[in-house]
Formats: sequence, C-alpha cells, structure tokens
Amino acid sequence: MNEAIDPHASSAATLDTRLARFAPRDVRAGEACVSYREAAQQEANGNEALPLVLLHGIGSGAASWVQQFEVLGEARRVLAWDAPGYGASTPVASASPVAADYARVLRDWLDAAGITRCVLVGHSLGAIIAGAFAAAHPQRVSGLLLISPAGGYGAADPQVRADKRDARLAMLAELGPQGLAEKRSANMLSPHASDAARAWVRWNMARVIPHGYAQATHLLANADLAADLAQCVGRVPMAVAVGDEDTITPPAACERLAQVAQAPFERVPRAGHAGYIEQPDAYNALIDTFCRTHHLIPHIQENTQP
Repeated sequence: MNEAIDPHASSAATLDTRLARFAPRDVRAGEACVSYREAAQQEANGNEALPLVLLHGIGSGAASWVQQFEVLGEARRVLAWDAPGYGASTPVASASPVAADYARVLRDWLDAAGITRCVLVGHSLGAIIAGAFAAAHPQRVSGLLLISPAGGYGAADPQVRADKRDARLAMLAELGPQGLAEKRSANMLSPHASDAARAWVRWNMARVIPHGYAQATHLLANADLAADLAQCVGRVPMAVAVGDEDTITPPAACERLAQVAQAPFERVPRAGHAGYIEQPDAYNALIDTFCRTHHLIPHIQENTQP
C-alpha cells in the first residue's frame, strides 16, 4: 500500500520525491503546448491495456493524481494533463471558452502522445471536458468515468449563469490562488479527511494560474454536461461516482447526470469532492475496476494511426 501523502514529511517518501517519479513533461499539441505527468509501466502494459487519461478539476492540476500514478501505473500507461491555462499548458484562445475549445486541445494532446483510444476519467470540471471529448470522438473513448462531475450552468437562466461566474471571478480577484487555497480547499474534502490530504489539496489549489482559472470559470458557466452525455448514450460506456459527503457536486446532482447517461452510479463512503485524494484506495479500486471492464482495444483500432 502506498504511504499517505504528507507534504511536510522528512522521510525519503516526501511529496517532492514522490512527484519526481512523474516529472512534468510538455509536448506540442497542435498550436498549443500541453504539460502533463505520466506513469508508464511498459512491461506490464502488454498489447491490450488501454491508456488511462485523467482530467483534473478547476482548482487542481496534474500533480493531484500522484496516488493514482503510483498504484494504477503499475498495470497500464497513466497520463494526467495540466488543462489549458494550468501548469505550463497554453491557455485556450477565447476569454469565455466552451467545452469544445478544451476538447480540441485534448484531442491534439492525445494525438501527440500516440493515443488513439483510451479510458477517460474526468473529475469535477474535468468531467465537462471529458464529456465534450467523448461526444465529439466516441470512437476514441473505450470508457468514460465521471468522478464528482460538475454539470455546468449552460442550461440555466442567463442571470444565474452570470451570477455564478461573477461570484467566482470576484473571489479570484480578491484572494488570488493562495487565498483561494486557504479559503476553498476545506470545502473539497469530507470531515474525515486527514491533515495530509487537506495540505495536499491546498498545495495544488495554490498553484493555479489566475488567467487559466478565470477561463475555466467561464467554461463552467457556459457548459452543459448533460447535453453531451445524452449524445454519448449507446456510443460510449459510462459510469458516475461521487463522494457520499461531497458538498460541491452533491450526490443527488451527480445521480441525475448518471440517469441522463444511463450509466451506473456509485457513492463512495466517507469521501468529499476530492475523494481521490482523501480516499485513494477506494478510488484506485473504483478506477481500476472500470479500466478492467473497458480495457480491450477493439481489433479495428489495433492498427489505427494517431
């Protein structure tokens, strides 16, 4: 079992040491640069295990998935990007982007990584991007797993959309990334979370880039994940999971998205919004089971070029 994350530990298993195993990389993806982290156990992959691609939420980054790299990377290639405007990734062009803008960059990044087909996992805002990509390119997604998905406000009343967007932008302007981390990070976890998990969420949130976060805020206001999931029904296998104590994307809201997707729905006990950080064993098992269910590359895909 991997050790619990402790950013302040002095042992050999410090956060920096653990992250160093999955050092940031960057690649040209179309007109953009995408930074990402990767765990690749080529000798364990064989020819049948599809890559696992992880998309983070609005207040996070590729590094947040280190506990998934350590465990799931033993059996398959695992990649997590810094979304456009995060880390060293180029922001999207639009000041008020839609999900398709991010999905195009995701397509180009997968092309650059030589991935024609994958299991795709989206957490929170990452679920919006994953859903848009799956709707546009169903043949490239063997399975779509949404963890605590944010549905977006695209179908809401225009005033509601504007209010939600402007409130988050005002908080960003007032607090900055460090202040956001101090004020918002506690909301990401359940009351059962360890101090180490709380520190890890703060570490990731404090490193968001204001411009990228602002664009992602517009994305959240513009997006309609349910509409994209409806397009995926019968074309992409899907599942939805949420922490039983998630107060940001509550279980009832996530279950409604699962119903739209006609997908299995699971509640993870004693977990909040960033459940994969505070309950890594439970989420690693959940993701691994999903991957094994949807892990075979169809014969038609085996010789497909990126």
